[in-house]
Amino acid sequence: MSTVTLLLFILASAVAIMTPGPTTLLAMSNGSRHGVRAAGWGMAGAVLADLILVGSVASGLGVVLAASEVAFQIIKWVGAAYLVYLGWKMLRSDSALVLPTTTAVDGRPVGLALGVRSFLVALTNPKALLFMSAFLPQFIDPQAPLLTQYAIVAGVLGTINVLTMLVYAALGARLVRVFRGAGLRWLNRVCGGVMMGLGGMLALYRRGVG
Repeated sequence: MSTVTLLLFILASAVAIMTPGPTTLLAMSNGSRHGVRAAGWGMAGAVLADLILVGSVASGLGVVLAASEVAFQIIKWVGAAYLVYLGWKMLRSDSALVLPTTTAVDGRPVGLALGVRSFLVALTNPKALLFMSAFLPQFIDPQAPLLTQYAIVAGVLGTINVLTMLVYAALGARLVRVFRGAGLRWLNRVCGGVMMGLGGMLALYRRGVG
């Protein structure tokens, strides 16, 4: 991978990752409810999912999964249902957005719960799998060592993801200080509504569309 190719990959990845989506919205919600430090566990879960997706593309499994209609439909509906579920929980949550990091979420420690949530959201997004399968190989030089190139790609994606989610988490934590009382409940409702909307859009998603 040449320097020019790497720079193009960084630019293209940054544009794609910084666009608001399920993982960034979840990072903002985590930051608002639990603080930026606890939201870091969610970032770790999302990055782990991305590393698995990169690994699947590197091994050729990503192409197989992307080409399988059955696998595509399973991943799509699981991902859509999970986004709707998370959105519904946000809609029903109260206005107390700032919680101690030791508070349990879904019966699990906060760090583990946030990590699992973000991991599942990132891994069950079929658009991410299709994107990775079609996008990454364009920047890989088949004549150069593949393992090294995919390691670089994974590092770039992980870094940009963390930085982007960090910004969204910090924004969420900042919004907590701006909103008060009923405003906090409306923040929850907006985030929950958008999350459910993203789940609905994912359910309607078709290959080659958007």
